Amino acid sequence: MSIQTRDAVAGFIATDPQLTTSEAGRARFYARFGQEHFRKEEDGSFTKLETSFHHLVMFGKSAEHAAERFAKGDNFIADGYVRTSTYEKDGGMVESEEFVASRIGHDAARTRYEVDRSPRRDAVNASSFAPPAARSAPATVGL
Repeated sequence: MSIQTRDAVAGFIATDPQLTTSEAGRARFYARFGQEHFRKEEDGSFTKLETSFHHLVMFGKSAEHAAERFAKGDNFIADGYVRTSTYEKDGGMVESEEFVASRIGHDAARTRYEVDRSPRRDAVNASSFAPPAARSAPATVGL
């Protein structure tokens, strides 16, 4: 069986995230995100280029979870797809791209955090779930 791949982006949350609800009651997460760009020079050093900014959206339960866990300045990695959208601005139509994320997480290379490994199932289902072995200290990932 082949490896399944998807589009992914990495960056930082550049604005305060917004959680809104559609008329149908579906949650929508929105934030602008930035991506830093660098150019490698002949001597091996890197020159920082202009940061680009883009739209990030999520929907449904994933959007609610993202709104609880992310704040302006957080580094993240997300997978999903790029979608082109059109909207009206100053009397004209503007075409824009947005990244529609289905999953998002903090960037382990740039973020320090603890992982909660406590069981998430009801006691009714406890016999079918074995939690990971207990650790003497919380797991820390990143810097």
